[in-house]
Amino acid sequence: MSKQTRLTAGDAELTINPDNGCRIESLRIGGRELLRQGERYGCFPMVPWCGRIELGQFRDGGVKHQMPLNSPPHAIHGTGRDSVWKAARTADADGARTAAFIYELGDPWPYTGRVTQTFALTEDTLTLQLGVETYDASFPAQAGWHPWFNRTLDGGAPVRLDFTPDWQEERGEDHLPTGRRIGPTPGPWDDCFGMPDGVDVTLTWPEQLELKVTSRAPWVVIYDEQEAAVCVEPQSGPPNGLNTLPRYVTPIEPLEIATTLAWRRLERP
Repeated sequence: MSKQTRLTAGDAELTINPDNGCRIESLRIGGRELLRQGERYGCFPMVPWCGRIELGQFRDGGVKHQMPLNSPPHAIHGTGRDSVWKAARTADADGARTAAFIYELGDPWPYTGRVTQTFALTEDTLTLQLGVETYDASFPAQAGWHPWFNRTLDGGAPVRLDFTPDWQEERGEDHLPTGRRIGPTPGPWDDCFGMPDGVDVTLTWPEQLELKVTSRAPWVVIYDEQEAAVCVEPQSGPPNGLNTLPRYVTPIEPLEIATTLAWRRLERP
């Protein structure tokens, strides 16, 4: 039986399952479920990489590493979502309900280190943080989140997405960025966008709820090709970024990323 952690603030309810990749299994606002339900869905952390790695391979200097091909022919979304995390703390402070969880990096990831994920819930916001530390050697890494937002809430009108990226990463037939930056194209998307001033995406369920996803991170993947859900994924680097834009975690400089979900209710006319 999975050990769930529940946080509540006002009419906001958050359920976290550390045994299932420390994913958010449920986020309810005023009784409305915002996240697609199911073992693979909710909102999971992407760590120590985000999106796809080409053929599951990346190089660190002259050494090539092979990750399991969990989305053949590529590796996708890191190992954190498939790991059991341990609770570090749960507390109430400054009007927020908070929790923290950790997991130790290891096989099949070729480096040792620790990942920490924290949650802070208030009546109208949820702030998530990820930190990646190394115990020894420096290594390239990425971190981010993959929320599956329900396309409709309680049978209402479909969600509307609003965002203004500076560019879109051109996507090849292999679903990886080609390296070219292009003007944003109309959806549906399974695409990465550049927002160098920080991720800022608004989801609006008409006459029900507005939700803003913000982060200082400069990259967001939008995935809305499924009928049931829409994904807005803030992340520290683009897909295949371990190869094309590596960001190294060092003993004195961990990788840290945060995102905030802020909501407000929309009155019916």
